[in-house]
Amino acid sequence: MSASYDYDDADGHRQMQLSQQDIAYDPNFVPEYVKSFVVHLYRHIREKNVYEIHQMYETSFHALSDRSFKDTPWPSVDAVAHYVDNDHVFCLLYRELWFRHLFARLSPTLKQRIDSWDNYCSLFDVLLHGVVNMQLPNQWLWDMVDEFVYQFQSFCQYRAKMKNKTEQEIVLLRQYDQAWNVYGVLNYLQAFVEKSAIIQILDREKEGLEQFTANDGYDYDGGSNVLKVLGYFSMVGLLRVHCLLGDYQTGLKCLQPIDISQKGVYLIVIGSHIATIYHYGFACLMLRRYVDTIREFNKILLYIYMTKQFHQKSSQYEQILKKNEQMYALLAICISLCPQVNLLDETVNSQLCEKYGEKMVRMQKFEEEAFSIYDELFSYACPKFITPSAPCFEEPLVNYNQVHCNHVNLPLL
Repeated sequence: MSASYDYDDADGHRQMQLSQQDIAYDPNFVPEYVKSFVVHLYRHIREKNVYEIHQMYETSFHALSDRSFKDTPWPSVDAVAHYVDNDHVFCLLYRELWFRHLFARLSPTLKQRIDSWDNYCSLFDVLLHGVVNMQLPNQWLWDMVDEFVYQFQSFCQYRAKMKNKTEQEIVLLRQYDQAWNVYGVLNYLQAFVEKSAIIQILDREKEGLEQFTANDGYDYDGGSNVLKVLGYFSMVGLLRVHCLLGDYQTGLKCLQPIDISQKGVYLIVIGSHIATIYHYGFACLMLRRYVDTIREFNKILLYIYMTKQFHQKSSQYEQILKKNEQMYALLAICISLCPQVNLLDETVNSQLCEKYGEKMVRMQKFEEEAFSIYDELFSYACPKFITPSAPCFEEPLVNYNQVHCNHVNLPLL
């Protein structure tokens, strides 16, 4: 499907005039509205116009995707490169969006998963070792880290399902054995933390010598926010990866520089806020720190209850609702193991009782039926754990995801 859009040259915002027609997808065909989109986005990035970048990233990109690229990829980076002066960094950013759209709307091939890894490596190497002179919205920078970890998780789960792999896929997996390597993923996230000096920045902020949080992570002196904010969000990314690996102590240690009891940049982006508290609470649950889990889940669930109507048009709305339900399931487990209803707000307690009141009564009896309920709620609400190492290619019929998950147990008292 194609659609034509007119853009206001003053700000690049989308003004739709639809005329749809069926056409075969051609990765090298660039409709006028895509040309206008990339030209305006490129100009705003060069001008460090964060407001306009945010509008185009959050509104125009998703609107165009919904209307014209619902089940096809965007035009290839090679097709749009000459419209943006073949700018290397912009092309890497565009390709990151291209792959993210592909993963969200379509089923990526193994080669595309590998190509996405290569693009992240190229982009991150530039951001870590080059001279970065950009200001990007916090939402985009969070999505970049979030998607990086998601694609790592997705690749590990894909690789572990060996039953239906073709010979060609196995050859590619052997050939590109470093793609989405767990050490490579951890090293990039840790490199952002170290290179950005974000831990030292947060320490200086406590002494009144920095204004990182007060400025929402942006640099109002004409510099770049990219490395600092990526370093900040990478601490959340490290927590998430370690939760996927079952190393909860290390995950919480990675998050330690962010004081979640105080205002932080992670609160600005709803997806970051929820991911931080979800993984923090889950790690505490697995370490039997039930009170910490109850206290933080109570705050975030009340916040979602009070604000979710403001996020209904957000592309993240479905994910917000899913995490909301998962946290209620984990909260039911915590309250059943460690009855601390006094820590819950009345609204949260009412929602919890409505969703899981009957099951919680049965769970607290610790009879045989109770354990099956614990298992049901835990399986629904826990992160989708991964096997980080490559499978044994000589035994292609084994589903390694199932083997790994069978060894992840809920810590009961």
